Amino acid sequence: MIKTENLFKLFQTEDVETAALNDINIQVEQGEFVAIMGPSGCGKSTMLNILGLLDNPSSGHYFFMGSDVSKKSERQRAVLRKSNIGFIFQSFNLIDELTVYENIELALLYLKVPYSDRKKRVSILLDQMQLTPRKNHFPQQLSGGQQQRVAIARALIIEPKLILADEPTGNLDTAHGDEVMSLLKDLHDNGTTIIMVTHSPLCAAFCNRKINLLDGEVVPESVGTRTVAV
Repeated sequence: MIKTENLFKLFQTEDVETAALNDINIQVEQGEFVAIMGPSGCGKSTMLNILGLLDNPSSGHYFFMGSDVSKKSERQRAVLRKSNIGFIFQSFNLIDELTVYENIELALLYLKVPYSDRKKRVSILLDQMQLTPRKNHFPQQLSGGQQQRVAIARALIIEPKLILADEPTGNLDTAHGDEVMSLLKDLHDNGTTIIMVTHSPLCAAFCNRKINLLDGEVVPESVGTRTVAV
């Protein structure tokens, strides 16, 4: 599903050029659950932005579902992104002025899905996420765990081929964090491809394998008790 070849991302100021990603070569197969790990500033968020078609690499190639998307325009990336990729953020990124139902429905409005189909799909996800009693509540009326369940439902509503999760338990206590990870594991068990940025070894333990970053470079990747080169 995902392949990068010699991927670089450079950030340049007047005096300094910094390589946020340096010669990245990775593959993620359909149906995998992969953790991207590493210290702060190692390039995890930069990589997630490129994999999520929010940004382009400076050089190299990124293949998404067999197509080289490295040099596509923002408009072209947006079309691919909104139909294929669901995002889950640490800070939830819900719209305070919209209800739970409306937050989940919003992506379908952008895709011009008919009302009857929107209603059916949102209702199914509300039940799946145990949010039906809260569907008319606003985000501020929910606990952190409930808000993250809304965010997961919002990511799932487009029936994405890929979910990208950026520290999805970072703002949650242990109990709610475990709840969110169990939800992600269930999604993976049902065939969803998930790539998750995390600092937590406990969260990473839910994944099939890990991609470790250090100073913008991939270092040997752990698979179970084995260590293999990427």
